[in-house]
Parts: sequence; structure tokens; C-alpha cells
Amino acid sequence: MRIKALLLSAVLVATAGIFSCRAQKPEIQSQWNGAKVAFLGDSITDEGQLKSQDIYWNQLVKILGIKPYCYGISGHTTYNVLGQAEKLNAEHGQDVDAILIFIGTNDFNAAFPIGEWFDEGQATVNRNGVMTVLKRRTPVMEGHTTRAYINRFMAYLKHNYPTKQIILLTPIHRAYFNCAPNNIQQDENIANPLGLFINDYIKVIKETADVWAVPVIDLASICGLYPLEPEHARYFREDGMKVKYTPEEASAAKAGTEQALEHHDLLHPNTEGHLRMAYALAYQLLGYPAHF
Repeated sequence: MRIKALLLSAVLVATAGIFSCRAQKPEIQSQWNGAKVAFLGDSITDEGQLKSQDIYWNQLVKILGIKPYCYGISGHTTYNVLGQAEKLNAEHGQDVDAILIFIGTNDFNAAFPIGEWFDEGQATVNRNGVMTVLKRRTPVMEGHTTRAYINRFMAYLKHNYPTKQIILLTPIHRAYFNCAPNNIQQDENIANPLGLFINDYIKVIKETADVWAVPVIDLASICGLYPLEPEHARYFREDGMKVKYTPEEASAAKAGTEQALEHHDLLHPNTEGHLRMAYALAYQLLGYPAHF
């Protein structure tokens, strides 16, 4: 009997532990608890970049209690966001409360022209009984530019998700990245081949708020990550990426310096960096409805 009692006691303790875990509340009680949130973006959102539980959007599960849908893919630009949004629609339809879009750093690296938001022409309209010729603008939807691609995916989202919360995030600061002979990226103080800096693309993301009536969270500023200072390497994958090239890679790169023979990553945040982004983002999200 005593053995049975001990076994029963152990089962009850274990069961209590299970229910305790299930009932665990998020760190911050808010309107985001239980919200289904889709994340569109590039490698910093891609769940393959880190252990998925360490990525900023999964940290938000613990902090805010959201349910995440991840669609970010490494290397993607504003051009690819439309496809991500279409996939979200195909897989979840309207079963989503909010859509967050974290994009822009690869537009800088790929040297996308910024372009224009609108084409301007003329229209003859009835103005208080008088036919009048006035300027007319139409959103630019064609062409290989960052603004045109944003217009395309925002038009899709506004049409297909009129009752959902849509929020854009600015790309964060970036420094030296070298993961292969054919993928070496200089820090943000070196302009891209068009003479544009990362700040030029950050400004475009911010402008989206005025053009498309969506909130923009300036993650570049509020998360505080600044990999150009050596002290901030602790927040990036620098230490884990210092791996020598193979002889074949080194030969292909024709590297002339010791630094060029090593992998470096001051572009992608590590676990600590993602946690810092998650907390910065969480407190901003408290100021916005999770759904309408």
C-alpha cells in the first residue's frame, strides 16, 4: 500500500507540473496574448538561422503569449514579400490577427534602386461644377525598385487583409559579413554600388507609414544593436562564425588577408541579440491593437 501511495503521489506531482506548464502565463499580460501573428522577412526572421526557440518572434511567445507563423526566408528582399504574403493567405486565409514585416537589409546589399512611390499625371475633374485639370498620382507597381515592391505587397495586404493589423519593422544596423568567397558584405559605412547607405532604405520603410497607413516600428533605433562597435559583437554571431575557409574556398577567393580567410558575421544577431530585439519589439507592440 505504501508503494502504491508513493507512486500515486509521484503521478499527481508530475501531472500538476504538466498543468502548471500549460497554464504558464506570458511575462506581459496584454492584448497580444493568444494573437496569431505572421512574420514576413529575410534571414533575421528565417527560423533556420538559429534554434527556432531563440529567434525574436519565438521569444515573443514567452513575453507576450503570441502564436507565430513564420514566413521569413534567408536572402529575401522587398521583391519576395508578396510571395510570402500569398503563401500566408493560401495556408491560413483569414485565420491571422496581425502581420509583421521585417525587411530591407537585403535591398541595400543587392543595390536595389529606391525608385518613386507615385507616377504623376493629370486628370480632368468636376470641381464644384467647374471642369478642372489637376495633377493626379498613381502608385508605382512596376519596375525593379524598393518602393515599387513595397507598393505591390502593401496593395495585396490591404486588399486581402483589410481587418488585420499590419506593421513594418525597419532593418537593424549591420557590420562586416563574410560567410563564403561569393558572399562578402562590407559594413554599413560603405555605400552600395548605387551610392546608397542602409539609412536610405530605413527611410523608405518609415515612409511606408504615410503612404499605406500602417504603423512602422523603428527597430533599428529602439533595439540599440550597433555592431560597428566591437563591444556589440556579443549580440551577433561573430564568435560562432570564425571558421577558416577550406583550401578550395581560399583559392577561389584569392584572399590576401587573414581576415578574408575567416568567416565573420556581424549582420545576424545571436540568441542574446534576438532576445534584446524581442523585448524592444514587445514594448512597442503594447501600443498597438493586436487585431481589429
